[in-house]
Amino acid sequence: MRAGRAGGEAGLRAARGPAKVGDMKTLLSLGHGYCAQALARVLIAQGWRVIGTTRDPDRARAMDAEGVEPLLWPVESLAPTLAAATHVLQSMAPGATGDPVLARHAAELAEARPAWVGYLSTTGVYGDHLGGWVDEAAPLAPTTARGQARVDAEAAWQALGLPLHIFRLAGIYGPGRGPFEKVRNGTARRIIKPGQVFSRIHVEDIAQVLAASIARPDPGAVYNVCDDDPAPPEDVLAHAAELLGLPPPPAEDWKTADMTPMARSFYAESKRVRNDRIKRDLGVRLLYPDYRSGLRALLAAGD
Repeated sequence: MRAGRAGGEAGLRAARGPAKVGDMKTLLSLGHGYCAQALARVLIAQGWRVIGTTRDPDRARAMDAEGVEPLLWPVESLAPTLAAATHVLQSMAPGATGDPVLARHAAELAEARPAWVGYLSTTGVYGDHLGGWVDEAAPLAPTTARGQARVDAEAAWQALGLPLHIFRLAGIYGPGRGPFEKVRNGTARRIIKPGQVFSRIHVEDIAQVLAASIARPDPGAVYNVCDDDPAPPEDVLAHAAELLGLPPPPAEDWKTADMTPMARSFYAESKRVRNDRIKRDLGVRLLYPDYRSGLRALLAAGD
């Protein structure tokens, strides 16, 4: 395994060897991105050790400063780090060859013995329901290539026989990912498609759902992670403008709006996602049960 050092005098720590009996709980964060960073802040405050992968040496230095042990990706072998990990979170999106972790390290993972494994998926696996409600029992019928790749990745992780927990995330927002900057600089647009609704979730609520699952492991469980208020995207932008004391961004018909193929693909699916399971089974009480409370908090924090 290559050490997670970025060189220079930053003194980045490599992921250390196998944990000994009685050692602290250790999370291996595969693809230490936005959601994993939020969880890491919660766990480190509780005394956990967190090892996170990154491809970027500069990002590795920042992770080290945040108390996360950086591991430069890819690695030749994941086995030594897996031996140290009591918990594993996989956040990397599928690529051209499927899940990027399983493509290289499936055999090592199959031999690992973590107490908990989490996989961050997407509500896109449910496909289009014309604005109707879906829960975790809904059939998986994605209408996009990205959604199908997630279905395939979920199945591949389930096949390993690990204590897997799948989290299907709605649209993610939070600090640095709110709508205010675009509203302020005039680049926000309200794309109007009649009947279109999205579910969304604040990153801090994602972190508390993951932490609650770690505290109440239930291998094989699947959880929708979203707030209580699915809403048309134009309503969210209009409310953000209202909070800023600005006029609503201009409205554009989705049929003629100039959008990237990826942006347009989000409008191929419309559904309302139920979140009863995270409340009932994990005891989660959402910090931001709707976009209004979430946007107010972001603005108050200076986002």
